[in-house]
Amino acid sequence: MRTRATALRAGGLLILAVIGWLLPYQLDSYSIHVVDVMIVFALLAIGLGLAMGIAGQINLAQVAFFGVAAYATAILTTKAGYGFWTSAILALAAAAAFGLVVGLPALRIQSHYLGIVTLGLALAFTNWATNATITGGAEGISGIAGPILPGIDLSSEYLYYYLELIVFAIALAFGLFVVHTPLGRRMRAMRDDALAAGAIGAEVPALRMTAFLLASVYGGLAGVLYAGLIRYVAPETFSIANMFFLLAMVIIGGRQSLVGCVVGAAGLTLVRELLADYPTYAQIAYGTVVVLTVVFAPTGLAGIPARLRSTASRLGWTRQPAAAGTAALGPFEPYTAAQPVDSDTRRTEPILAIDNIDMSFRGLQALRGVQLTVAPGEIRGIVGPNGSGKTTLFNVISGLYKPTGGTVHVSGRNLTGASSHRLARVGIARTFQNLRLFGQLTVRDNILVALDDTRTYQAWRYLLWPFGIWRHDRNLRTAADEILTRYGLAAFGDALPGALPYGIQRRAEIARAMARRPRLLLLDEPAAGLNGEETRQLSEIVRSIRATGVTVIVIEHNMSLVMSLCERITVLAGGTVIAEGTPAEVAQAPQVIEAYLGDSDLSHDVPAPVPTEIAS
Repeated sequence: MRTRATALRAGGLLILAVIGWLLPYQLDSYSIHVVDVMIVFALLAIGLGLAMGIAGQINLAQVAFFGVAAYATAILTTKAGYGFWTSAILALAAAAAFGLVVGLPALRIQSHYLGIVTLGLALAFTNWATNATITGGAEGISGIAGPILPGIDLSSEYLYYYLELIVFAIALAFGLFVVHTPLGRRMRAMRDDALAAGAIGAEVPALRMTAFLLASVYGGLAGVLYAGLIRYVAPETFSIANMFFLLAMVIIGGRQSLVGCVVGAAGLTLVRELLADYPTYAQIAYGTVVVLTVVFAPTGLAGIPARLRSTASRLGWTRQPAAAGTAALGPFEPYTAAQPVDSDTRRTEPILAIDNIDMSFRGLQALRGVQLTVAPGEIRGIVGPNGSGKTTLFNVISGLYKPTGGTVHVSGRNLTGASSHRLARVGIARTFQNLRLFGQLTVRDNILVALDDTRTYQAWRYLLWPFGIWRHDRNLRTAADEILTRYGLAAFGDALPGALPYGIQRRAEIARAMARRPRLLLLDEPAAGLNGEETRQLSEIVRSIRATGVTVIVIEHNMSLVMSLCERITVLAGGTVIAEGTPAEVAQAPQVIEAYLGDSDLSHDVPAPVPTEIAS
């Protein structure tokens, strides 16, 4: 089936390539000009799709990247005397530098605030282009030198089309390669849930800057090609109206699909030509279609095939494969312990040492002087009533919160206030009280994001060594399939998490955390919502994880599970530690009975002593 799909895809690409190559022979001079401009907007749309649809960064400055490169090409060729190709390289560098500047606000703000800031920067660029002497003011710059290739007259828009087509094909292929390999998966994970992405090692700040850098490079390519095509630049080309026209292309085409962005650019460019004599009605039409798309078809034109398949299935016109949620969860395959856990030596050097941690939120004291020491290879339970600070403590340990006082040491290193992605890279992994799987990524892709340990600055390899990226991605996929099989999730690898039963999602989140190969695993209420059999399986999984030498800390309200699973238990109440000890000691502590257990006694829940070593 996969071979047939690959063959069909290759055949479709070949047909499109033939059509694209023969297209100029079917068009008059005006039509080929429209197509040339269409390709320019398609490049702009791909860049905006990468930043907004793939990485989730609201970017309303794409037209400014376009303008920076176009004006740089114009200034360097007409005023500095450089040739077109030299000017093009320098213009791309200028656009990339401006992209990094525009991306800086993304390090501190998100959502509509980022949109407002990037829109402001785009307006600032337009104002500069309109008033600066070097840009020719409102009249712009004419007489731009065009590209020169031996034996090819690129002043002909027919031949210039082939230059654009080659650049566009390479740019689209590169964009798709990025999206479906580790860098693109990390950006999509950041888009779905930045906190969870950071917790599994994704360098969120660097990824945000990378998204704007990619957008600016695509905008720069479009600007260079536009300057070489028109040989004239003026401020109105880079107006806010064109920015919103570009935004409409991406939204209507489907912002999470680069091919959809291209389709949207092609379609709206043609529509604009058809409505050229009715500009007012055209603007109203664009706005109406965008609103309708956002409300009724948020995936745009790119989502139409999936919606049609779904409709046909509901009407009984096609046979739909069994839903992922109806597949059987496979058995968990226990880990093989690398070495036995030595209970005498493991407690000499704690893997986690928390000293006098305070955490306050605008006057609300969530943690007060918390002390906690966890030995390597231990299963530690943290319990307490709701609001006692358990999850807050996990957030401090995993770097989501910076404590207002105290220190956190991991394996002897002071990592107080370190970022979540840095802590993930030193061996801390976690799950969340409320599931935080990446909803628009498949279960396999969730695992792949966690497996990848590549630093974002290594993205240069996408340009200089793409084969190495492909080989690395292939190895990651092999490892992901092994993890899916171990956790009984092989049947759900291609499913979106939201389509799965809750218990399977819980297991998938643990599998994703373990894909990080951690030394310290934080489980935040992993048994919440599980039935009795699923809870028993969870206990088996945690014991197997510990058998490999991984230290596990569990927050849990299921006291039977905590008492049978954990060797030592820490009790929080009101943000402070009120008791610590073995399950039997904690169950009998008066302060615990008063603060957490009420008038009942948990002694009947305490099982026989559990060995501190797990047999391999």
